[in-house]
Amino acid sequence: MPSDNQSIEDLIGQANNDSTDESVQIKLNAEEKKIKLRNIERITQNKAQSLGLSYIDLFGFPISPEALSLINEEDARKLSAVCFFYNGQKLRIGAVNPENEELRVLFKNLLIRHYCEGKIYLLSENSFNYALRFYKSIPKVKTIKGDFEINEEDLLKFNQNILNFKDLQGYMAGVDITHIVTVILSAAIKSSASDIHIEEEEGDIKVRFRIDGILYDVAVLDKEMSKKIISRLKILAKVKINIADKPQEGRISIFLTKDKIDIRASFLPTAHGESIVMRLLRASSLELTFENLGFMGRSYEQIKRQIGRPSGMIIAAGPTGSGKTTTLYVILKTLNNSETKIVTIEDPIEYQLKGINQSQANEKYNFAQGLRSIIRQDPDILLVGEIRDLETAETSIQAALTGHLLLSSIHTNDASGAIPRFLSMGAKPFLLAPSLNAIIGQRLVRRNCPKCKIKEAIGAEILSRVKELLEKLPKEEKDEININNLEFYKGQGCDYCHGIGYKGRIGIYEVLVMNNEIKKLILAASISEYEIHNCAIKNGMVTMVQDGLLKAMKGITSVEEVFRVAE
Repeated sequence: MPSDNQSIEDLIGQANNDSTDESVQIKLNAEEKKIKLRNIERITQNKAQSLGLSYIDLFGFPISPEALSLINEEDARKLSAVCFFYNGQKLRIGAVNPENEELRVLFKNLLIRHYCEGKIYLLSENSFNYALRFYKSIPKVKTIKGDFEINEEDLLKFNQNILNFKDLQGYMAGVDITHIVTVILSAAIKSSASDIHIEEEEGDIKVRFRIDGILYDVAVLDKEMSKKIISRLKILAKVKINIADKPQEGRISIFLTKDKIDIRASFLPTAHGESIVMRLLRASSLELTFENLGFMGRSYEQIKRQIGRPSGMIIAAGPTGSGKTTTLYVILKTLNNSETKIVTIEDPIEYQLKGINQSQANEKYNFAQGLRSIIRQDPDILLVGEIRDLETAETSIQAALTGHLLLSSIHTNDASGAIPRFLSMGAKPFLLAPSLNAIIGQRLVRRNCPKCKIKEAIGAEILSRVKELLEKLPKEEKDEININNLEFYKGQGCDYCHGIGYKGRIGIYEVLVMNNEIKKLILAASISEYEIHNCAIKNGMVTMVQDGLLKAMKGITSVEEVFRVAE
């Protein structure tokens, strides 16, 4: 291809010799315009390189309306910036001035809202103006915001019409399809549900709520409603409406007068359509303290001492859904102050914690890689969402041994099982033993409904088992109870608890504190969970089931519930 200058000279020469001067002049002007545009792009590219920025030329780039719509046209013109790429996981913005502070704030908010990773590119004014044309291709439809507002009036209306969530089926029959999503979300919030399940089946749609860890059927809807309900939820969650054959994830925010609820929505293709599960995360959960989590007595005192240590590992152990993340968040909240640097690596980030640097793990940025990165951030306290492999375990141990307090979780049945799990991953015993401070084993039990609980007479066989367990309590705890005069309670079911007998949940815990005997067992390498458990009890550990029974004696939960969860 001839150089830019040669092209101009050729055209000038042609203009002097051609009889059709007007036609040649048009060609000359067009070529000159192209050359100017190329020069502008070259200058912009060089500027990006000198500033250490990425560069993008949007001429000819396939900009999708979905990406463009993430920044409205008014803001785009104001900030001289457009979103030119978005696929649900990655977001790319082109800007004439990438350092603009307002743009940086908008960019950060987009990443938080869409839970994706992003990047800002430098583009030329011409490239930006070219991209603006595509706003005309965005359909002019009424905007449905992802910040979904259900006010107290909506909730009160639901409460007046339905005293029990089991009445939802009958109530739904008289609700306009455009309001069904609002009714479902309102009902879930009023029922204190942690999850909403909407499942397309062969001939209908099933709606279920998980309340206090148990799934309940609440409604069956006509199959013909599915498309509108799912489309509505996809719009709210900001995922692609036209994709039903691939999994998608999104977020919805619900603002109440005294609370905010973040909803993590998962869309999964199934044989009969799609399955939607929405996890409700209440901002008010962050107001929890150790006391209302359920820590008491010896366990409470032990955990307070252990989180005050400057280094070492504190591990929350239990199965999925046992409240490990909430426990770790309460520890972080307790330790958070202006003199302490706290950094986390999580997947996903469930709650935004003010004053704490939270990092989102993904497929290309796993826990081990993230941990190595955040150690270089000069932290005092680290949180790793979960230890599930040797690489993360080794990096966590090294962090704990080099002056950091490290918090994490591990999937085991109880506190004693965490140590064999570390060793089975391949962790070195001589490094694991000095790095561990404490392991918190935990489960969640349902609370007795305070409105309808009454004294419960339990059978002789169960009573004998209860006494056997309470006899093994450490002396201090045992002296506070009368084993020969035990009283227990259970909820009977009322309108307040939707006829269930339970309302809310509380933790039952065991805190395994490291000592020389347990360290010797770890160094022996070939140890069993049973040996560690017995050693911990010998040294004064109150077990989860014992903690649960002490709570049952206070009327907080029932004996039946403790044994259901902990044994």
